[in-house]
Amino acid sequence: MTKTFTRDEVAKHNTEDSVWFIVDSKVYDVTDFVDAHPGGEFVLRQVAGTDATAAFYNLHRHEVLAKYEDLQIGTVEGEKPTVVTPQPGDLSLVPYGEPLWLTPVFKSPYFSESHRKLQRAMRVFTDKYITPEAQAREVDGKYISQELVDRMSAAGLLHMRLGPGKHLHGMNLLDGAVRGEEFDYFHDMIICQEGARSNARGFQDGQLAGMVIGLPCIMNYMKDEKRKKELMNEIFSGKKYMCLAITEAFAGSDVAGLRTTATKTPDGKHYIVNGTKKWITNGVYSDYFITGVRTEKGLSVLIIPRGEGVETKPIKTSYSPAAGTAYITFDNVKVPVENLLGEENKGIYVILSNFNHERWSMACTSVRMSRTVVEECLKWAHQRIVFGKRLIDQPVIRQKLAKMISLVESNQAWLESITYQMCNMPYKEQSKHLGGPIGLLKMSITRAAHEIADESMQIFGGRGLTQSGMGRVIEMFHRTYKFDAILGGAEEVLGDLGVRQAMAKMPKNSKL
Repeated sequence: MTKTFTRDEVAKHNTEDSVWFIVDSKVYDVTDFVDAHPGGEFVLRQVAGTDATAAFYNLHRHEVLAKYEDLQIGTVEGEKPTVVTPQPGDLSLVPYGEPLWLTPVFKSPYFSESHRKLQRAMRVFTDKYITPEAQAREVDGKYISQELVDRMSAAGLLHMRLGPGKHLHGMNLLDGAVRGEEFDYFHDMIICQEGARSNARGFQDGQLAGMVIGLPCIMNYMKDEKRKKELMNEIFSGKKYMCLAITEAFAGSDVAGLRTTATKTPDGKHYIVNGTKKWITNGVYSDYFITGVRTEKGLSVLIIPRGEGVETKPIKTSYSPAAGTAYITFDNVKVPVENLLGEENKGIYVILSNFNHERWSMACTSVRMSRTVVEECLKWAHQRIVFGKRLIDQPVIRQKLAKMISLVESNQAWLESITYQMCNMPYKEQSKHLGGPIGLLKMSITRAAHEIADESMQIFGGRGLTQSGMGRVIEMFHRTYKFDAILGGAEEVLGDLGVRQAMAKMPKNSKL
């Protein structure tokens, strides 16, 4: 049974040889810890014998208490802790900390019990397995562990990240949370958004993002059904990794400008590939490279296994090395012609076919990370005391929060609207009608992220510049939000795409 102490008893322990204090009705004895305290012993001796709750939450995240729970010796007599320690799967109670459809008051026409069941299962999975590893890898830069990949594969998570389709039929997804046959784009959105809650942008891409954007090319365009099934089994089982190798130093959003070449051998049985690729997510540790090449009369796409002539080197970027971002060199690489995806010289259709889902997925995760930043700012504004007041009591802070909340909620609503269209359009219709809207949506969300990153940094001040402690989520977001503004098509390119598609449908007889 936990020991209890009166506040008067705690107050006596403020000597050189005995340092106790209270945080949220819990009593801590830090006598033997003062010399090891990262912030120095003076900080602890200042609060010896007192209720240090306000001081603690002005300096530390709640999770710190779990790290040092062995220092707790009891509780204050007649009192109970008031601060909630989140458990795996818990929903946030902070206003706007969750999408409106997950709150008890607001209703939505889009989400069924199937969606809610999947959300609960994915929240638990993320909290228990993904987030702890994500946070560790974000710091040490190591690649995703095979243990986590195997766990994700067994749960059907690798399969679900490819979106709805026959590859999910008959699958046991997160212990029966959803049937593969009923999995739709709202289920897909849930997988994206819940996974992004790990708040580790580098690891988020290192979590086999290359598979998400590369494997559909094989699923939709590989002609050899037997080989297709073998490759899909290798990737979905987590035994092999793959990436999409399109971007070059010469050609980013300008896909048509790529220079890597594939020349057929005289016997017509192989391509000889020469060239380089840059900023390739997961490229450092991939086994297969879905590669855009220039053939005799146009662009083509090849599956290139790692082997002789293929060299990968890590590239340092703004986010964690956990993403496995690579510079790839192909030096006289011999590739069987059977590894061609789609038609020769018509590879642009293979490349473009998956852009909608890729950009939509990025929109899902980016707006969810922005929401987490809003939640962090609301919490901080309520507990940070400056000039004798909480931050939230300052009108200028409330205005910043108002802007951030408005941006997140409006973009989430637009995302859900487009997702509904995806659920109710055949794939060909999606390609025809949703490329522009999805491009504009992604641009809107990443522009909003720019504003949210800026405002959140001002709210957190110096802590927002620090990779640990109170502002670690803000620092990570501010340092990495630009990845979503560039990857999958730059903002300017996507904005132009959206307007040009609108121009094509502009009625000629419409005048002011």
